[in-house]
Order: sequence, then C-alpha cells, then structure tokens
Amino acid sequence: MQITGSSVAQTTEGNIAQLSKNNTGRSTDSSNTQIMDELNRDADKLAERLRGFIRGQITAFKKKGVVLGVSGGIDSAVALTLCVQEFGKENVYGLLLPEKESAPSSKTLGAEICESLGVSYEEVPISPIIESLGIYNKKEQIIKRTCPEYDPEIHNTSLVLPDFLNQGLLNVPHIRLIKDGETVARHRLKANDYLELIGLQNVKQRSRMIVQYMYAEKMNYAVCGTTNKTELVLGQFVKYGDGGVDLEPFADCYKTQIYALAKHLRVNEEIIKRPPSADTWSHYTTDEEFYWRMPIHILDQLLYAQEHKLSLEITEKNTGLPRDTIEKAWRHVDRVRDSTEYTRAAPPICYPGI
Repeated sequence: MQITGSSVAQTTEGNIAQLSKNNTGRSTDSSNTQIMDELNRDADKLAERLRGFIRGQITAFKKKGVVLGVSGGIDSAVALTLCVQEFGKENVYGLLLPEKESAPSSKTLGAEICESLGVSYEEVPISPIIESLGIYNKKEQIIKRTCPEYDPEIHNTSLVLPDFLNQGLLNVPHIRLIKDGETVARHRLKANDYLELIGLQNVKQRSRMIVQYMYAEKMNYAVCGTTNKTELVLGQFVKYGDGGVDLEPFADCYKTQIYALAKHLRVNEEIIKRPPSADTWSHYTTDEEFYWRMPIHILDQLLYAQEHKLSLEITEKNTGLPRDTIEKAWRHVDRVRDSTEYTRAAPPICYPGI
C-alpha cells in the first residue's frame, strides 16, 4: 500500500496531556446555545477530518496499515470503519482480545463488524496472561473478604459508584453481587482493597496492548487508539494500556460525537445501543454505573459547557439540572481531572545540564 498525505501533530500517550488541558475554548454568551445540537452537527465533516488525521499519522510513521483492538463497543467500531474507508480492508487488521470475564456479546459484535467490513481479524484470548500473574485469584480473595457470602460458582460481580445526580459528591465504591441477573448484595469496599482491585483490573488493558503491539510490529502497522475526549478529560483510560497507542483520533471528540459518527457511518445498531463498558467484570458493568456516575448526554453537556465557559443559566437550560447540582458536578470534574493528571502526563525527564 502506498499512503500519501501530509503529516499532522502526533497524538500519543506522551502528548495526550495537552489535549486534556484544552478546556478553555471559545467563550460564548449566547443564550440560544444548544449543546447537544453542537455535539451532533457536521458528523460528515468530522469523519472527513478524522480520516485525514489517521492518514497523516500513518504516513508520518511510515507504516503499512493499522491494527485495532475490536471490543464490540462503539469507539472501536467507529475507528475500524474510518480506517477501512481510508486505507481499504486489506490494510486494517482487527484483534479480538477476550478474557474469561468478558461479556460474550463483546466477541460476537467485534467479529460481526470485522466481517461486515471485510477486515481480516484474529481472536487472541488474554486469560492465560491474566492467570499467569494470578490476577483472578487475587481479585477473588479481595471480593471474598469484602463479601462474606460471595460464591464464585453462583455470583457475578461488579464495581459500582453512587449515582452522582441523586447522591452528590459521595464517592464510595461498592462491590455488587449478582445472581440470576438480580443484585443480591452490595458491600462497601475499603480504600486499600479498591486500589488493589483497580491495579488488578488494569492488567487486562495492559495485556491487550501487549498483544496489539506484538501484531503491529510484526506487520509494520500502527496501533490506533479509541480513547475519546470524555474519557480523556476524566482520565478514563489505563496508562500503558488502552492509552499506550500510536495515535488517538478521537481524543478531541466527546463520546456524544462518537455516537453521531456511528450513525453517520451506519455502524451496526446493536453496537450503538449497547451501553459503554470497560467490560472487565463478570457482570457487565456500564461506564455510567462506575465511572461517569450520570447519563452520558448530561456529562458531555457539562464538560462542553465547562470547556466553552458557558454560563450557569445556559447550562441549566440545556441539562435541566438545578444550578447547585451543576456547580457540584463541575467541582467533581475538576477533582477527577486533577487526580488523574498523572495518567495523562508523559514521564517527567530530568535535564541536569551536564
């Protein structure tokens, strides 16, 4: 394949921090601002710009094509579609990277979109990597001491946080036990156990990236990321996991814009309707239940209003939220952004001047 086009500035984990700080955009006082209309407009033009960005990066990297981890989620589906449109199906390779706690639908939907686009793909289960590090056993030990009634033979599990809109700034994680699709118990998680669980879960994302680079380097392809702006601003990605890629085309596109792109690109409706999730718990846990703590259309409007310095009055009209809730939400976002700054930052370098 011969790829042509101009090089554009790299958007890798090393400089992704700069995008996350771009929250001081244009100032506007227009009382007629409709945030959702702004986020959903010109999906065709956005798709064209994204294709140009991807082409420019692959050209600059002097790579032959693109490798993507295909999760069955909307972000990877849109990225895969754009790459195929730009480079052709023969220059894009999909990887399905399930593990034993993944939802079966993740593999099914991932395979379906690869096949519908004519993309060659391969399934590489990462459970053996996870098991070799004792991740499942360590995770089970934490859950057992948190939930005395836990029986791995009958319970699925998930990690959840309180609904922000109904419970405010309270940020206490709970382990939830699910039997036959119904929640049968909830137990508060100790801070140390929470940190250890997050570390164990993040090994899954890092294992997936190891596999993606193994294939990318063998094929002389680049690894395309799928982190969107909503996730970026909140630090909702794993450092050297799904954040460790060669390019991030969606890092300045809110999640709502990804949905608009998916509709424009005619992505499988089942993927569009599927609730977003990191898919690392035995019970399918949505991003709204754990990380966002509110519906995505509310969260993106709050982030957009904060970025563009919209007034409380305009934000209230758009979201339907009371002003005190909006102010609390903005403070919450600021705290999350500050606490995850290290995730976005490149490793600091000492320049001793010797």
